[in-house]
Amino acid sequence: MRRSFWLILAVFGIPAATFGQAASSDSQTLQALLTEVRELRQDLRTSLARVQNTQILLSRLQTQQEAVTRASERLRDARARLADEQGHQKHIASDNKRFEDALSADQSPAAQKELRDAINRNKSELEDSTNEEQQRQATEIEAEQQLRTEQDKLTMIETRLDELTRNLGNPGEQSSRVPHSPLIQPHPSAFSAKDGSARD
Repeated sequence: MRRSFWLILAVFGIPAATFGQAASSDSQTLQALLTEVRELRQDLRTSLARVQNTQILLSRLQTQQEAVTRASERLRDARARLADEQGHQKHIASDNKRFEDALSADQSPAAQKELRDAINRNKSELEDSTNEEQQRQATEIEAEQQLRTEQDKLTMIETRLDELTRNLGNPGEQSSRVPHSPLIQPHPSAFSAKDGSARD
């Protein structure tokens, strides 16, 4: 009778323990798999967000490049207009020098009066030109400041874009957080079966 009891225990008790270990191992494997899937999903969301941000920055980069181009053209135009006004002033000054030299020469009263009138007109025109020059200098300074501002914005966008590009090209940063898959490990029940057969 006692021998039969131990035989029943050997037949039904040991497999039950083995099945209990297998069920526990299956639960751990499933939990590890779910954890890995969640981490992969989070990595995918992170990657998609980076791609979207990169696309937005690329659009902003193009827009900002156009803004820099417009600011450069404005500065170039302001400098050209300033140079024209300064050239005009030199022309007026040259004419005045010529009129003054002619006035000092032996001229008739009528000729002298005409020269004085021309000199006075040139002085008035030179004064107007000087005022215009100051306005164009202010426009040039404003255009230079605007160009620097637009260039700084462009540099900032390029820097952020470079950072995102480096992150997209570095998958190790994400994969390092994903644990080794438990699916490639041998099932513990296999060792139990082997151990049982060895004991037999």
